[in-house]
Amino acid sequence: MNQTDKHALVLTFAVMDATNRQLFFRHIAQTSPNPIGFEMVRAQGIYQYTADGRQMVDLISGFSVANIGHSHPQVVAAVKAQAEQYMHLIVYGEFIQQPQVRYAKALTDHLPQGLNCVYFTNSGTEATEGAMKLAKRVTKRTQILSCTNSYHGSTQGALSMMGSEYWRNAYRPLLPGIQQYAYGSWEMVAAINHNTAAVFVEPVQAESGVTTPPEGWLQALREACNKHCALLVFDEIQAGFGRTGKLWAFELSGVVPDVLLLGKALGGGMPLGAFIAHESLMRTFTNNPVLGHISTFAGHPVSCAAGLAAFEVLLNSGVMDTLAVKETMLQQYFATHFPELPLQTAGLWGSIAFDSFDTNLKKVHACWDAGLITDWFLHAAHRLRIAPPLTITTAQWEQVLEQLGAALKAV
Repeated sequence: MNQTDKHALVLTFAVMDATNRQLFFRHIAQTSPNPIGFEMVRAQGIYQYTADGRQMVDLISGFSVANIGHSHPQVVAAVKAQAEQYMHLIVYGEFIQQPQVRYAKALTDHLPQGLNCVYFTNSGTEATEGAMKLAKRVTKRTQILSCTNSYHGSTQGALSMMGSEYWRNAYRPLLPGIQQYAYGSWEMVAAINHNTAAVFVEPVQAESGVTTPPEGWLQALREACNKHCALLVFDEIQAGFGRTGKLWAFELSGVVPDVLLLGKALGGGMPLGAFIAHESLMRTFTNNPVLGHISTFAGHPVSCAAGLAAFEVLLNSGVMDTLAVKETMLQQYFATHFPELPLQTAGLWGSIAFDSFDTNLKKVHACWDAGLITDWFLHAAHRLRIAPPLTITTAQWEQVLEQLGAALKAV
């Protein structure tokens, strides 16, 4: 393509951008008064490309969805192949569908024996809802404990457990029986009793800014749940699939949950969630009532094919072996260039704290201007999010850190 053709293409995209921007605000339900508003036309690897010709680094991996980058060739090939075979056939759980079976087998092969049965959902929040129902059905109790500054999704049940009144207040009344305690508090451990159906906790808390628990806390939750026959539910919807440096975040503590929640990276870029437990627990959904939990599109065959392809890339590409080095690069860069900024990390996942949301917003805008896609956290608006695709090379990561540093110094 010559320079004249390139210029004409950019002008065409610019016209499309203006038109699509108007249609976006007119016909797409808005979630905030000021959406980011970039119009993307392509994504590949660690990059996204805008309609006006900019190449931008995805520094948040689509909120930890694109753990192996965007449009990975193996994932794209799997999507095409499955779409040509079949897409939706029937309500979830009635037909034997190879993509679901193969992916469930692959997941459980890499999980402890107590997590051997997968219920696929459409999203992470639906995984949360399914796990809440499962806990009530198994224990015949209704009390659920969750943490302040937690995020488990936005549907009514998940919202009832969200750790901030700011997000919940407009939608009351919510589910009764929810008790909340500070993340890492020993008060939460003491609150587990014979009325507790389940404890929902993130082994690394995402939306508080990548917060790791105090030593021994998850172990204490496990012991208390065992004592009182309550289910321990780990939400790894953001933390899973290598994000923390381990395949599963619970490996950091050695504590195995009764139920594991997955989403985001689970689908390799396609919509998919899951809750995983022992088959003896899952079997309670099959009677009294029959069809105790059902969904039309859950475990969509194309999503499962994409997710399995992405999982195989993560396992077989050697990416997991590079994560400790990349985390160290992040830590050393900020220790050298920004020692005054508090940095929290867990694998290739981190947050930088500023003195206020206003300061962070200026830094985020500077990052956008520099070609870096980032933002803040729901429960820590003063913290800037760092979560690039795990597949970023060390050379790319070194360059991105320099870009990030320059952007932070610009304002």
